[in-house]
Amino acid sequence: MSVTIDIAGLPAERISFTPSPLAELCMALHALSQPAHHPALSSWTTATSAALDPCLADRLLEGDFMWRSSFADIFMPFAGVSGGAGLPAATLAEELDVLDRLDDERFVMAALEHCWLALYDEGGWPSPLTDPAARARALETAAARGPRQLNFSLRLLDDTAAVRVWMRRLLEDCDEAFFAETWKRVEPGQSADARHKTELLRRKGLPAALKEVSGALSVDEGRTTITADKMVNGSTTATDPRLGPGLVFIPTNFGWPHLLVLHAPGWRPVVHYPLGTPELAAAPGSVELLQRRMEALAHPLRMMLCRSLARAPYTTSELATVHGITAPEVSRHLAVLKKAGLIHTRRQGRYAQHQLDLPAVARIGSDFIEGILR
Repeated sequence: MSVTIDIAGLPAERISFTPSPLAELCMALHALSQPAHHPALSSWTTATSAALDPCLADRLLEGDFMWRSSFADIFMPFAGVSGGAGLPAATLAEELDVLDRLDDERFVMAALEHCWLALYDEGGWPSPLTDPAARARALETAAARGPRQLNFSLRLLDDTAAVRVWMRRLLEDCDEAFFAETWKRVEPGQSADARHKTELLRRKGLPAALKEVSGALSVDEGRTTITADKMVNGSTTATDPRLGPGLVFIPTNFGWPHLLVLHAPGWRPVVHYPLGTPELAAAPGSVELLQRRMEALAHPLRMMLCRSLARAPYTTSELATVHGITAPEVSRHLAVLKKAGLIHTRRQGRYAQHQLDLPAVARIGSDFIEGILR
């Protein structure tokens, strides 16, 4: 599973690294609503939540589905507006002005992403503002997510202008309450990181820059496709003639373990990548490797072999004797564990001794969490 970005023919100068205050506000709101996803931010989330005005906290609950379990594309409006540079603005107010420039149909479709992920399907869907069947489908899906989602979706479809005013005011109040001070603190580091990666792209090329962005990103030898290793399938292009060529990378201090790729049809692609990832996640394993490891450990006999191999090195014949099975059968199970990178083997005279790679096994839990949240 992966998300691919077609960059064939994309000039290097159209690949940009830049901060976005509106995108970072989205991630900050997510961290406040899902503190368990971000234990390293516990001091900030605890202090900020405690200081929130109760009225603002209640208003945030009305719209938290736009940043709690998914991230609505309205927080990257520059990617959906035709014309212009296709880059984030320098201030939150300027980015909110760009958000105001999104037409109602695009705003509504992006805001409904929280309850209708099929909007990401290639080819798109009719607008629920004008198509009765699309409206019914959007409201049905929203109702399945809960009463708040349904009420919001009804308001959005019946009075889009009022919801747009409500949304801007909510984000402005968040800026006044806590985000302005937070952005003042994190923006210099994000700008420095963007400058560094821009220079790295210029001097060493795209593969080197992607490697520093995330171990989950790669580019093919022909430099035509960027692949993001995620538990979702999707594709997009950075050379859509309707929007103009461009690919934007945005850093975030609030993002880990999420690596977000905006790949909605008709929007410029954006990669939102975390800064300051924990040491354990510095070189994340691929989703495919994680799947192999979990499948390898799911077999009851391989679990028993791992129990022995965790305590001491064993030869194949020793394992066969201990577990009462044939040596060829042991070899088959060891081959599965070895392919999954869970055991290592060393020669001891005439014999090959196998032992469980405990650090690799210990990583499975964190790799699983990062993989499903990435």
